[in-house]
Amino acid sequence: MLFAFLISLAVATGSGPMHAALEATEAPDTLRAAFTVELVSNSANHTYLFDPRLPPGARWVVLEHRGNDPELDQVAASWAAEPAPDGRLFPDDLRESLGPSVDVNSDGDAWRINFRHQPNYNDTEFDVWAAERLKATAWLDPVGERFQRIDYTLPKPVNGPSGGKLTRYEQSYLLKTEPRWGFSYVSGFTIDLEARAAFKRIERRFEAKVTDVYFFFASTDAEAAYDARRDEALQMASGPTSPGR
Repeated sequence: MLFAFLISLAVATGSGPMHAALEATEAPDTLRAAFTVELVSNSANHTYLFDPRLPPGARWVVLEHRGNDPELDQVAASWAAEPAPDGRLFPDDLRESLGPSVDVNSDGDAWRINFRHQPNYNDTEFDVWAAERLKATAWLDPVGERFQRIDYTLPKPVNGPSGGKLTRYEQSYLLKTEPRWGFSYVSGFTIDLEARAAFKRIERRFEAKVTDVYFFFASTDAEAAYDARRDEALQMASGPTSPGR
């Protein structure tokens, strides 16, 4: 029983490696990203380039379009229509989603964090519905103090929000660390589901792979301001320097 307690315990999200990992997901609004993304479904494979430095109307560019999937086209169109499509790369609401404390299993190189997703201001009606039914698990490297992956799974079949029965639902986010400032970003995500309705079985799989990412601040002033704040925080964390002899 004691060993089980040592590897599975409640951890506050505002301290230790958990806090540092969450801080790495909270990039400032002035940090932007240009990237290439490959969107894949059961019947199509499309590749797009987004660059906020390009003129409006030319920032979302089709690089490759193979196969035919109207749903995938709609996904891409909705993403392109957002004011800042690169915002999807920054999981800056993860702290609110985790809540003040989580259950952590520390048996292994990565911490396995079990939590109940807490709906927040930018969640959709489906997100709120899903939060009540999905099991959420995050994986964290306690040495590097960075999240590696976040998974949402459906423990058992449930009635869908629009009718029918959802028999399988799996959603995963893969996280990487950008090298210049050390922020975490979403490098890919998948949705895999199965539903039954009107004597039919519906299967959908959607995957996004983000590549060729380049991060930068919206202006040189914004970058200088962030670097100054970071240097000040590091100095405060290290304490006052000792007087010279």
